[in-house]
Amino acid sequence: MLPLDPQADIGRRAWVDCPNCDDRRQCATCEQGRACHAHWRYLLSTTGSLLHLQCPSCTHVWTHETNFGATRSQG
Repeated sequence: MLPLDPQADIGRRAWVDCPNCDDRRQCATCEQGRACHAHWRYLLSTTGSLLHLQCPSCTHVWTHETNFGATRSQG
């Protein structure tokens, strides 16, 4: 398991499914698409439409494409 990134700050959060663990499964709040107090992700940084995230449950780090704003070309 990875340690938390030094950029991890509870004040910068995102609500995105973690591709590594299934911690949001069977959570009524998450299933309704609302901001759950238990199943958020650390928002480490952003680059255009990319979010760089870390899951506090399993410490997995990944990049999520939001397709919002300045997106990257698929080349």
